[in-house]
Amino acid sequence: MAIEKYLALASLGLFVMFGGEITVFYNYLITPTSEVEPEPKILMYVSIGAAPAMIMAGTSFIMSKRYGSRNVGAIIIGGGAVLLASMFYANTLVSQIDKNYLVFAVETVPPLFMAVSIPVMATGAFLFRTKPRPKKEYF
Repeated sequence: MAIEKYLALASLGLFVMFGGEITVFYNYLITPTSEVEPEPKILMYVSIGAAPAMIMAGTSFIMSKRYGSRNVGAIIIGGGAVLLASMFYANTLVSQIDKNYLVFAVETVPPLFMAVSIPVMATGAFLFRTKPRPKKEYF
């Protein structure tokens, strides 16, 4: 495998990790057992999971856009789909969260990253349409 495939797989793993962190944290906020500040936790999850995942997906896209790669495109689309599904589930949990923990970041993160998942999937779909450039042979 080329390096762009490894980067795409790493971005997929980070998207899965971010979705898991947010859904577990929102499930915890429904019936918390101890005091917690949700905004710093959510910002930490975004900086650990979502931001590096988007950077890695973008890097693998840039590396493979010249020749088009169906494998990399499928992995990037999968990452966007995982992000969309997990944020949709987290958005359904927002109405059940304890009112003391219902702050701006808790309400904003799921719709924001649902919107972010659409361009991620579009960049992956772009790789399906890209035709490899012919190699120039010079004599």
